[in-house]
Parts: sequence; structure tokens; C-alpha cells
Amino acid sequence: MHRQIAGSLTGPVTKWLVLAFWLLGTIFVVHQGYPGKLTGVEDNQATSWLPGNAESTQALTRLTPFQSPDAIPTLVVYQTDSGTFTDAQKADIAEAMTRIQRIDGVTGKVIGPQISKDGQAAQVALTFNLGQDGWNKLGDVAKELRRDGAVAGTTLHVAGQGGQAADSAEAFAGLDGKLLLFTVMVVVLVLLLTYRSPLLWLLPVISAGVALTVAQTVVYFLAKDAGLTVNGQSQGILTVLVFGAGTDYALLLVARYREELRRHDDRHEAMAFALHRAAPAIIASAATVVLGMLCLLLADLNSTSGMGPVLAVGIVVGLAVMVTLLPALLVITGRWIFWPVRPTYGTPEPTSSGLWAKVGSRIGRRPRVVWVGTALALAVCCLGVLRLDAHGLSTEDSYTKEFDSIKGQKVLAAHGLGDSSNPIMVVADADHAQQVAQAMTGLEGLNRPSVPITRGGVAFISATTTDDASSQAAFRTVERVRTAVHDVAGADAQVGGGPAILLDTRTASDHDNRVIIPTVLLVVLLVLMLLLRSLLAPVILIATVVLSFGASLGLSALLFHYVFGFAGADPSLPLFVFVFLVALGIDYNIFLMTRVREETPQHGTRRAAQIALAATGGVITSAGLVLASTFLVLTTMPLVAFAEIGVAVALGVVLDTMIVRSILVTAISLDVGPRLWWPSPLDRSRHVEVPAGEGSAIDLKG
Repeated sequence: MHRQIAGSLTGPVTKWLVLAFWLLGTIFVVHQGYPGKLTGVEDNQATSWLPGNAESTQALTRLTPFQSPDAIPTLVVYQTDSGTFTDAQKADIAEAMTRIQRIDGVTGKVIGPQISKDGQAAQVALTFNLGQDGWNKLGDVAKELRRDGAVAGTTLHVAGQGGQAADSAEAFAGLDGKLLLFTVMVVVLVLLLTYRSPLLWLLPVISAGVALTVAQTVVYFLAKDAGLTVNGQSQGILTVLVFGAGTDYALLLVARYREELRRHDDRHEAMAFALHRAAPAIIASAATVVLGMLCLLLADLNSTSGMGPVLAVGIVVGLAVMVTLLPALLVITGRWIFWPVRPTYGTPEPTSSGLWAKVGSRIGRRPRVVWVGTALALAVCCLGVLRLDAHGLSTEDSYTKEFDSIKGQKVLAAHGLGDSSNPIMVVADADHAQQVAQAMTGLEGLNRPSVPITRGGVAFISATTTDDASSQAAFRTVERVRTAVHDVAGADAQVGGGPAILLDTRTASDHDNRVIIPTVLLVVLLVLMLLLRSLLAPVILIATVVLSFGASLGLSALLFHYVFGFAGADPSLPLFVFVFLVALGIDYNIFLMTRVREETPQHGTRRAAQIALAATGGVITSAGLVLASTFLVLTTMPLVAFAEIGVAVALGVVLDTMIVRSILVTAISLDVGPRLWWPSPLDRSRHVEVPAGEGSAIDLKG
């Protein structure tokens, strides 16, 4: 940022204008309730996440004459508290079915009860149609269903697609509020430990709160008016990302501002210099994250492609707030906000002889040994990836606690009743209906297909699987059905339904991994080349990023299996962890290497690397702790996918800040020396460098 622009943002008058702009804007959007309305435009239904070219999506379109796309098949599962059903209990279930039939949103006839052969369990099938937003409304409807369906002497569970929708609504209920509360608590704690000031932490937290409020408002309008797909996952990560990344930017700016306060008597001038020197790194970091997130637009899954713009908006708004509102607040409050350790004019910078200055000196004695040893240790950690099972999770394994639909599913399985709410649905040309039904008959894992129903030249055939619809066994059954019906010449058969939708989701996730991961790497590499004006340094940094990602994913896989006991991982886990670690982890590369580049003309590359580590080591460590802690907040949600993303990203960020950036990158920079900037002539002049082991004090005045 140009020195004059930086100064104009925080001048004696403009600082108040900046404050008024953000304050009035925030009050307006809060008064209108826009941030709170974001939950109302979420779409957590898996069918809306698939691309239009998926077979199950195309089958869903052809199924319209037979069922509404808003239909949600639901099961009411009964289990006797003891013995078998009595005649009175059977009569009570029949009476309960009459009450259930009258519930608003029930469409068609309530079917059942189907009683298990052992007489200890029964299921009643019904279909809800609550409109386009029905998936989000089923949480309240399920409560009414449990009340009207209750039968004395039995335990009732709401299962099937409707039960899963109700449990999903419960899992995401109050998501934003809970995540915000836990995130703020974590950020406040880390900032208190970092700043050791009872007051300073308020300014970054207030700024992050403003950024989140504005970002949620922008995302709400994009979802409402521009068709952006927003789900509970992207909204939850938005909260974590805005606070985590925003606080990172705040830490870097505050650290540079504190340096400049020791060099300038006028705090306005100090902030102008701080913004002038820190803003390029902050803007470059944010731009890299935004570009990385926008790479998600290449995803086949609408839920993934929608997450990209959501998070990009969060970063852009967070950047705008942290380079305008936060500097204004810092200048308005003055030096006293740093109490009890106020950075007064002319006092020495404590980081020049601190921990990271000493670490840099130790690394400088044998840099090659340090970076080779560190790289080998991280490579060993990468071997844990062999234990990662990212082929998807069954319904039972998708939650960290046992929800009601899972209990119902277990009752059905234990008593030999199939889940009739999640059948495989096949549509075909009406003239070939019998041939398609015959092809489906006798397939492993598939119950007997229904009699074909024909409307408008299209035939509809359904069959339930013998396994949980989200299990690997059910996916193999879908593949067998597709092979069989596709072999019927001229039938134009397509396979849809719950199991097929979940299989196509996994297939789309695999495609997204193959396409987006290399694209993100290429984008980040190009950004680093433009920023550092070098070819060699960006390649080295990208290599360290990949190594860090592999190590964090490997260690996470071991934790998932041996510590947390998770059955597997969602197919999208590697992609999300990669994007977050690369896009966010590159921040720390940029924070460190832009300072190295800034100091190189005066001190030479090797000395500049030590100066940069001394100046930014504490900031990078604190920023990493903030970001890791905020992502760990995701583990408070009862969803395995959330917990795994939170753990993997948090672990990766800690590795990135404590090991990769601070030790590995510094050691490589010291070993490679001036060649780091090839082909740039940045360090072709000769510098007299102080041997690394001769002292720990670093001159930060440059």
C-alpha cells in the first residue's frame, strides 16, 4: 500500500470517518436482520449438491411424474419395550397412523405397519412434502410426528430420509451461534496470551465481528438472489475462517505497528508506515486465499463449488476491515491500548533478541542438516496417509453421537426390516419396463423390484437394498444395478434414489480432488512468483507446502483411526484440508518471505532470513495458534466430517507455523542464500554477513 494512501486512511480526521462508515453499516445490517437470515437460505439436502450430468440427477428429473422432487420419504420405527407386539399395541399403531395422516405436509397414504418376523419391531412409511425448504423444516415436524405416533409400551424412532433430515436440522441447529461463541472465546484467550494486555485483544475481536456480520450479509444476498448454494458446512466454516484469518491479519498489522511506534513519536505516522510495510503481505496473503477458494468453483459438487465464493467473500470483507477499521481503532485509542507494556518512542524492539532470534542463530550454524532432518521427519509423517480411508461414511458413522434416525436404522437391521424410504429408483423407456425389471431381479444386495409403473412413456421401478443406503455395500449394489439395466438395449435406463445419489456424490468428490488440488497449487505458485519476483523461491515454498499437507493428513489419519475411532473419512476431506492448508498456510510463507525480501537489499539473503524470523516468528506462531484453535472449534459439532476437517487443518496449521515456516523454510533460505531469488538480481551485491553463531541480537531497524 502506498505511503500516502496508508496515511490518508488513518489521519486525524479520516480515522473517524472510517470508524463511522463501518459502525453505521454494521448497525444497519444488524437492524435489518440480514446475518440471521442466512440460515433460512441454506440448502442441506444432498440432492441439490449434485451436478446436472450425474446419472442420479438426470433420473430425478425423469421421476417428476411419479413423485415430487420435494418429497421426503420417512419411516416411523416401533420397537416393543418387552416381548412381541400385543394385539392392543397393533391397534394403537393403526390408530397412530390415522393421527399421522393428518399432520400437515404428509402427502399420499401412510403405509403399514410392516411388522418384523420376530414380532418385536415394525415400520410405518409415509412421505412429507413441505416445499422446497422441506429438508430444513423437518426438525420441527419430527417432534410432532413423535408426539402423534407415540404408542404405549413401545419406543418410537423417526428414520429414513425424513429422520436423517430431522437429525441434520438438530445437528445444525444454532450452529452459527455456537461456533461464534466458541470461536470468540478461543480467539480472546489466545490474544490475551499473545499480547499480555487486558485491553488490546478487544480491537481485533471487534474488527473480526464486524467483518463476519458484513460477510454473512453479502453471502445471504448471493444465496437469495444469485442462486449461490450455501449449506451448514460452508456457513460454519465461514465463521471460523473470518475470525481465524482476520485475526491473523490483525496480528501481523499490530506487530508491525508496535515496531513503528518505537521509531515514530506520532502514532498516525507510525500507523502510516506500518500499513505501508505490512499491507502488501496482508493483501497478497488474502488474495492468495481468495484465489484458492475460487478454485473450488471448478468442483462438480454444487456444495463444494458454492463454498468457494462464500469463503472468498469472507476473506475479502475480512481484509477490508483489517486494513481500514482496525488501523483506525488502533490510532484512535493510542499507545495506552497496549498497557501494561506500552511501546514508547525510542525504546528497543524486544524481538531483536528474543526466542526466534536465538532459533535463527542456532539454525544458521548448520542449516543444511536442519532442513534435511526436518524434511525427512515430515516425510515419515506422510506415511500415515496409507491409513486414511476417505471412501465415505455410512449414516451410522457420520455423527459423533447416536441420533434418533441411527437408532431407528439399527432397529430395522436387527429385526430384518429394510429401509423402504431409501430405495434404488430406476426410470426407463416404458416399452422395456419388464426387461429392466427382470434385469434387476436376483441381483446381490437388492430386494425384489416393484411392479413397473408407467406414465408418459416412462417406466418407474424401485427396489430396496439389503444394506444401509450410505454403506459401501449399497454403493456396490448400485453399480451392479447400473451395469444390469444399462445392458438392456434401447431401454435408456437410469438409476437414481438415495444410494445412487450418495454414490454419485462420492464420484464427484473424487473428480474434484483430481481437478482442484493441482489447480490450487498452480495458482499459488503463480502468486508467489509475482510477489517474490523469483522462480526458485516459489518452487521451494510450494514443495514445503505439499510436504506440510502430507504430514498433517498422515498424522490426522492415524489420530482418526487409533485415537478417535472414526470409521473412515468423507471423500471431500483431502480436498478441503488441502485447500485450507495451502491457501491459509501460504499466508505464513508470505509473512516470512516478504520480510526476507524487504531486508535482503541491505543485509543480504542469509542475514535477512534471520532478521525476518526474529521479527515475524512470534507473529506467525501466534497467528497459527489462533487459526488452529478456531478450526478446532469445528470439533464441537456432532458431525464426523466437521471434526475431521477441524483436527486436520488445526494440526496442519501448527506444523506449518511451528516447524515448516519457522524452521524448514528458514533453514533452506540460509542454505541456498542469494540463489533463492533466481533469476532476480536482488542479492547479487556482496554483503558482509555476521556469522550466525556469534550472537543472538538482530538489528530490526532496516
